[in-house]
Amino acid sequence: MTENLNDKIIIYQSEDGKTQLDVKLEGETVWLTQAQMVELFQSSKATISEHIKHIIEDDELDANSTVRKFRTVQQEGKRQVSRIVAYYNLDMIISVGYRVNTKRGIRFRQWANSVLKQYLVKGYAINENIRKHQIAELRQLIQVLGRAIQQQPAKTTDESNALFDVVVDYTYALDTLDNYDYQRLHIAKTTKEEPFHATYENAMHEIDVLRQKFGSSVLFGNEKDDSFKSSIGQIYQTFDGTELYPSVEEKAAMLLYLVTKNHSFSDGNKRIAATLFLWFMNNNNILYRPDGSKRIADNTLVALTLMIAESKTEEKDIMVKVVVNLINQAN
Repeated sequence: MTENLNDKIIIYQSEDGKTQLDVKLEGETVWLTQAQMVELFQSSKATISEHIKHIIEDDELDANSTVRKFRTVQQEGKRQVSRIVAYYNLDMIISVGYRVNTKRGIRFRQWANSVLKQYLVKGYAINENIRKHQIAELRQLIQVLGRAIQQQPAKTTDESNALFDVVVDYTYALDTLDNYDYQRLHIAKTTKEEPFHATYENAMHEIDVLRQKFGSSVLFGNEKDDSFKSSIGQIYQTFDGTELYPSVEEKAAMLLYLVTKNHSFSDGNKRIAATLFLWFMNNNNILYRPDGSKRIADNTLVALTLMIAESKTEEKDIMVKVVVNLINQAN
């Protein structure tokens, strides 16, 4: 099937300014021709063609969804000629970019990393603008990046390793957001054993350690009122003799939520909230998995904190459930 490509384009320009491409926009994705990928990655036509062939043969991507033929008008000498040209979407561009062994390929990987992080922050902004198709689009992009990175040789670049960590952590996170969207979230697979009890005093000591570590201003960790002391007490709140937050994960989630939202300090509220969240998890032996890896990545924690900061007051319960589902024993 052949389609006419519309005139909506964005301009991509390399850092050195030597390469500029008219990137086509169609169907909420971008499309490049094979010739444009040759120029983008400063590679050869044979190399790009070989990568595309292997990507399809290895079932990394489906040709039907990533390759489309568009009728385009090309300038050939003094004539304008209408030709049918194969275009490749963002999924294919990313997969080829991770296979190309050129400096442009490395720069592309760095660019893809930054784009992914922007998508992640947008995906975690739970507000009136969040839509099911945005989550589906984000999941698809992450899956493609994950498969592409796994195809790399043992010696990968630092940014590829960092990106792979983000991909692994966010795959489960996106499923959690899907459950949020369909109101299916529930508390499960949590930890009841609680060897550590947070108090106002030991929490303030941890904040003092954080202040000394980063050499922050006198405003950092300076209490504006008694709300922080109240937050510590609230995670241990009971009703009729039963704890409202009976698991370690629920208490940790509430601690992150309350410190982020209450703005108890003159400066550093988000940093303090994230630090105390990790501190509480670590002292209760749930920060690390049995294999020694962290249960929650730093990027994930940043996203969670931003998500809470952007949430509405009436969304408190669902925010806590989201956090619990990202740190429970299913992770």
